[in-house]
Amino acid sequence: MLQCLSTKSPSATSSIPASPAAIDVNGYPPGSQGNSTEGSPGASIEPAPNLTQEYSNTVQTNSYNEMWSKIHVLDPNNINHHNHDHDEVQMQIEHINGNEDSHQLLVSQVLQPNRECVDEALRHARPNTLTRLVSTYFDHSENTTNLCLLLHQSIYRARELYAALFELFDIFPSDHHSLSQLQCDKAFEVFLQFDSIDNPFPCPNSHNFHEMRRCFSELKQQLDRKLRKSHSRVRFFSRATSGSTLCVIGTAVAVTIAAAAVATHALVAIVAAPFCTAYFSPGLVKKQLAHVAQLDAAKKGIYVLNNDLDTIDRLVARLYTAVEGDKQLVRFGLERGRDKHSIQEVVKQLRRNQQNFTDQLKDLEEHICLCFNTVNRARSLLLQEIHLHQN
Repeated sequence: MLQCLSTKSPSATSSIPASPAAIDVNGYPPGSQGNSTEGSPGASIEPAPNLTQEYSNTVQTNSYNEMWSKIHVLDPNNINHHNHDHDEVQMQIEHINGNEDSHQLLVSQVLQPNRECVDEALRHARPNTLTRLVSTYFDHSENTTNLCLLLHQSIYRARELYAALFELFDIFPSDHHSLSQLQCDKAFEVFLQFDSIDNPFPCPNSHNFHEMRRCFSELKQQLDRKLRKSHSRVRFFSRATSGSTLCVIGTAVAVTIAAAAVATHALVAIVAAPFCTAYFSPGLVKKQLAHVAQLDAAKKGIYVLNNDLDTIDRLVARLYTAVEGDKQLVRFGLERGRDKHSIQEVVKQLRRNQQNFTDQLKDLEEHICLCFNTVNRARSLLLQEIHLHQN
């Protein structure tokens, strides 16, 4: 399997966040929805689709709900933090994130069709360039699922990181005059804990996203070249078959004329046959059309997965920046010791950021779940094309 997934995340420049309304939830390339009516006289202009409503409908489908239940193996929101200390909860999260067997089990539950189904289908395929490209696409789509699972574990760690802060907000007074020294000491300890834990999200434009985009870009170029060749062969075979039909008819006419010439003692050498276009069976054209269908399915899959990865990359970058901003606030409070006024101001600002951060986490979680379904849908369509032409 191609190694296009890494846990390294070197520092890079930040991406610009995108709003959910700007996301192409259907996953179709521009212009693929039909012929444009722009500028046509008398043509009725259809109202623009409400993408926000479509997105809302998508996250309420049965397939989305099924995927949501699969990936929520351990949700910190469901953990009773009063009965579990921080180390115990962290160990549970790291067990799923770091245990290879647990991770592969989760991949096998999320990824459909899974690797075994794909390998079985490709085992019966002829080893050629098409099979290699299709196999590479399945590898890259599986790596996309692996990357999204890692990011989903980052969401778990982020919620665990902020759990103590959010609990502090519930008990912290809004007026610093009523702030006790005990509460101040508690806040200071929470700040120390928050500052000691690394940002759970990778840096913007991290190695993971860069590598996945590079892999998909290279594969797309190879698919484009193969598609052009396959289309050329289809056109050539179609023309050759048509030419052969005309040649057969011409030869038949020539034979008739030759027979008449022989009857009148004239010897006519028929030399038309060597100049006839070679005949190609309809099976060759059908085979090339099957190649085109598989290549086209893989190319469309790359398009929608690239869109999803771009969106998730922007959401992750936004969350990374939010965590770094909160860490700066916390360090500001730590630098001033246990001063009541400073701690009160830091808590006040962190509390303002709470709802926005929670919404961003939910937004990323929803898009990761949608990406899982996008991967599976694209894999299923390609596998259907493979099975269709194997029978």
